Amino acid sequence: MQNQFISFSLSYKTAPLAIREQVALNEEEIKNFSLTIRDLFGIQETIIVSTCNRTEVYYASGLNHNLAIIKLLLLQKGITDSDNYFAYFQHFNTQSEAVQHLFEVATGLHSKVVGDLQIPNQVKHAYQISADLGMAGPFLHRLMHTIFFANKKVAQETSFRDGAASTSYAAVALSEEITQNIVLPKVLILGLGEIGIDVCKNMAEKAFEVTVMNRTRAKAEKVAVGRNFRVADFENFKEEIKQADVIISSVKVDKPLITKEMIEGMNALTFKYFIDLSVPRSIEENLEEVPGVLVYNIDTLRERADAALAQRLASIPHVEQIIAESIVSFEDWSKEMVVSPTINKLKNALEQIRKDEMARHLKGLSSEESEKIEKITMSIVQKIIKLPVLQLKAACKRGEAEQLVEVLNGLFDLESQPRPTDVH
Repeated sequence: MQNQFISFSLSYKTAPLAIREQVALNEEEIKNFSLTIRDLFGIQETIIVSTCNRTEVYYASGLNHNLAIIKLLLLQKGITDSDNYFAYFQHFNTQSEAVQHLFEVATGLHSKVVGDLQIPNQVKHAYQISADLGMAGPFLHRLMHTIFFANKKVAQETSFRDGAASTSYAAVALSEEITQNIVLPKVLILGLGEIGIDVCKNMAEKAFEVTVMNRTRAKAEKVAVGRNFRVADFENFKEEIKQADVIISSVKVDKPLITKEMIEGMNALTFKYFIDLSVPRSIEENLEEVPGVLVYNIDTLRERADAALAQRLASIPHVEQIIAESIVSFEDWSKEMVVSPTINKLKNALEQIRKDEMARHLKGLSSEESEKIEKITMSIVQKIIKLPVLQLKAACKRGEAEQLVEVLNGLFDLESQPRPTDVH
């Protein structure tokens, strides 16, 4: 039975955060789960993408194992009442659906922030895990490299990745702009609610010296895990502000936490940049009256984010066109892959005939004569096989290859040929 590429997905579109957190896999769990489904279901090609926003499994198989793999995934995460979770999963039961979905995910069309720059790297890392495990074969290699090429075209030909399209990412982008003349700027992130955590995620790979603090220190320590962040106690926030170049605040307060009087009393000798993401504001409006202080509020950042988002949304039709063209190219290759064994068997059959005849007639010839005849006969075989190969590939595109394969099998008794080990 011919393998089909199939997948299922649990994402922010289908499940709340509490459910996504329960199902999410870390890198070690992805490796173990990949090997488990290989051993249990005989699946040789798979890629598993798991982030805070989605957990998706893609695999090549002659049978649809979605429900069984989902149940196994839930059991691995300690969830035994699987019936209550099935509704959160979206299924892509045909190859065209699964390929289309992976293209759209990998380019950022399904990201929470459309055009998200992180997702291409996350998908690339997932592919690397599969390759390292030996679970990426010809199909997956070709598919992923087609996706990477499409992503490159999206970056080069559209505005889909331009600007910072979320408030939290806009805060990070602004931080980079205002500190470009500072070597290793010190950034203090005050408050780790939803937006504060988003800032941390976007800040993680930037060239900043980051300190995080939250009223609950344990939460700050959790956010800092796996990131090169320093954690400070919230009661020391005044001292931390004094040391920082950029202060990003998303603290929930009834009245401003950071006041003009407080900053004046610090007698800071360097510029300080305050980014207030709180509603109500956590930074006093008149703070900019202090020399060397600049304040940016959430409205400014939203305007920047909205403008970038509008630009990205306007690029979606162009992105979809690039994806569609890439999928057509991949599908042509995928169809040709089906007849590759027949092409290789035909090549082997003709080559065997050539070798047998050469062995019969070359006795008594000089090495120079043998070499000439070798070249001539090889050229004849290549010319003979050229037309059937072209016809097979053309039939693939028309979806009519099966009948031609049967004819070639019958004419040359290809079923008796050894199974080819390489695919061209």
